[in-house]
Amino acid sequence: MQLVVARIGRAHGIKGEVTVEVRTDEPELRLGPGAVLTTEPASAGPLTIESGRVHSGRLLLRFEGVRDRSGAEALRNTLLIAEVDPEELPEDPEEFYDHQLIDIDVVTVDGTEVGRVSEISHLPYQDLLIVKRPDGSEVMIPFVSEFVPEIDLEEQRAVIDPPPGLLDEAEAEIAGSRKDDVTGGRKDEAAGGREKDETDGGRKGDTASGREDQSS
Repeated sequence: MQLVVARIGRAHGIKGEVTVEVRTDEPELRLGPGAVLTTEPASAGPLTIESGRVHSGRLLLRFEGVRDRSGAEALRNTLLIAEVDPEELPEDPEEFYDHQLIDIDVVTVDGTEVGRVSEISHLPYQDLLIVKRPDGSEVMIPFVSEFVPEIDLEEQRAVIDPPPGLLDEAEAEIAGSRKDDVTGGRKDEAAGGREKDETDGGRKGDTASGREDQSS
């Protein structure tokens, strides 16, 4: 089974190094020296990792046969794909491979059917479950423990606890109206005249479909 483990970013320096957007929680295993990775597009690979290092918080890789900046820049936006045993599981019980989550049922904490997971979207600071609903529409669920408190792989089910408005825009309008009634429409004075963003300070989810416990 194939898993996307990274995306190549900009060239770094003049000796063939590239920045890498890591999409796995096991970079030492998937992106270590000697690893042979297929690519998307396929014409860019396969690529063998020659060396890697961390610079200013970013992973830099050098591939065999890529010796200059132009060669490195030609690889920009290429996806790196690793071959993984489908029976293999992440060490952390709060992490899941994408293939484990695709097609599982999604229900709310009160048992209401929402749909099925059709895709996992890996953003730089947060993963999203893309859920296809029975009517064909899609909803994006932030993959954090606050909103996805339970993943039951045996039952093939994800339990979600969405905030008002995530599944139904009308709920968001009602919640917003109630807030205005309570505050009188005033801005948060402690925030220097701007309305307080209740999501400030909330930590994002881990990459590689890892939920982050926001209570920790």
